[in-house]
Amino acid sequence: MTETLSAPAVRAAPAPRALGGPGLFTVLLAAALPLVDFFIVNVALPAIGTGLSAGEAVLELVVAGYGVAYAVLLVLGGRLGDLFGRRRMFLGGMAAFGLTSLACGLAPDAWTLVAARVAQGASAAAMLPQVLATIQATTSGARRARAMSLYGATAGLSMVAGQILGGVLVAADVAGTGWRSVFLVNVPVVLLGLVLAVRYVPETRSPRPEPVDGPGTVLLAASLLTLLAPLTEGRAAGWPLWTWLSLAAFPVVAGVFYAVERRADREGRTPLVPPSLLALPSLRRGLMLILPFSIGFSGFMFVIAVALQRGAGLGPVPAGLALAPMAVAFLCASLAGPRLVARHGSRVVTAGALVQGVGVALIALVAWRDWPDLGIAALLPGVAVAGAGQGLQLPVLMRLVLSDVPAARAGVGSGVMVTTQQSAMALGVATLGTLFLALAPRLGMRDALVTTLLVQLAGIVLTGLLGLRLPRAVR
Repeated sequence: MTETLSAPAVRAAPAPRALGGPGLFTVLLAAALPLVDFFIVNVALPAIGTGLSAGEAVLELVVAGYGVAYAVLLVLGGRLGDLFGRRRMFLGGMAAFGLTSLACGLAPDAWTLVAARVAQGASAAAMLPQVLATIQATTSGARRARAMSLYGATAGLSMVAGQILGGVLVAADVAGTGWRSVFLVNVPVVLLGLVLAVRYVPETRSPRPEPVDGPGTVLLAASLLTLLAPLTEGRAAGWPLWTWLSLAAFPVVAGVFYAVERRADREGRTPLVPPSLLALPSLRRGLMLILPFSIGFSGFMFVIAVALQRGAGLGPVPAGLALAPMAVAFLCASLAGPRLVARHGSRVVTAGALVQGVGVALIALVAWRDWPDLGIAALLPGVAVAGAGQGLQLPVLMRLVLSDVPAARAGVGSGVMVTTQQSAMALGVATLGTLFLALAPRLGMRDALVTTLLVQLAGIVLTGLLGLRLPRAVR
């Protein structure tokens, strides 16, 4: 549909310049930072607990504070980019991410670290939605497909690389910084990103900026908090009464959020998450697959980190390097994805789920047979096959979700997608992580790991079955 603006006060915005190679590298670098930071802490938690004399409940907050703040504010970050300019929000969010990373690295005590992590998650929420929105607004056709595939590859690699990098940095104890280096490493990367962004990232914004939806923002934040806060903190806190009250409140608050957003949409106002956007079949179906995929991915990464260090007795470096084949296989599969999608369409998602399932089954078999003698050689076949399967799925799903989102709503669409992914990642750590840690004292570490992997395998099967319902063509 073509719209004509005839009012003399309204001028057509000049088309943004195309996103070149250096600009794409810059936004992908920024996309990697928040995801690396979500996972880099997994292998550093024991050192943080020792260094700051922090108990398990506080260490849970170091992880959960970042993840919840990040998830809660992502859609708002996308809307603000549409309103004030995506490059401007990108630069501001990246600068804030660098400053809060520095605050994390210099934190004198555990509660200061928790507060800095919450601020770090909020700054990531301002930065990350601008990445996808910029790609959507400055590319098209084959260039967009390639950029989205690279974004998906970056996201998957960041999740694995975070734990590998965390183990290496903690063990290296650079200049005596110990665990603090996992946060301080962000500072020079942010400085490089800011220099590149000023030069190579074009400014874009919605041609019809929409005001921030205050009630929707508050209700979305309340919905996510009532779900994620008790799930991430409940086990460490002993499941007090507030966790159950919060979980009971979640469906009520979520229902009120949806009703308020639908009413605003019907009255011609602009809700934070327009139900009309969720009506896009590609976006809705893609989100339905990203949910179980991300739950399984993040849950696996958390559980394997705990199992290899606490159960198998590996140090942080061997525990991280055991996942290196997964990163390599993910990269190779994701780079081959565009050609496979051009030939086979969305069936690549189902094939990827099948391959990932085989990999997870191999890991479970090795854990059951060889425990506790798990190392790089024993895990290599399983993690490599699982990584290849993940690489075939994630870039395609991200490309599918945003394929029909109008450029004017690129910020909102990317915010919704990344919020779904981030919330699912937090749920994965909370659910699969809680299951594993609850079973370990009763069944032993080996059987708890195998049981948790089999539960993840059920989620992979669900992803594969849902993939069969996707339209064959992927734009």
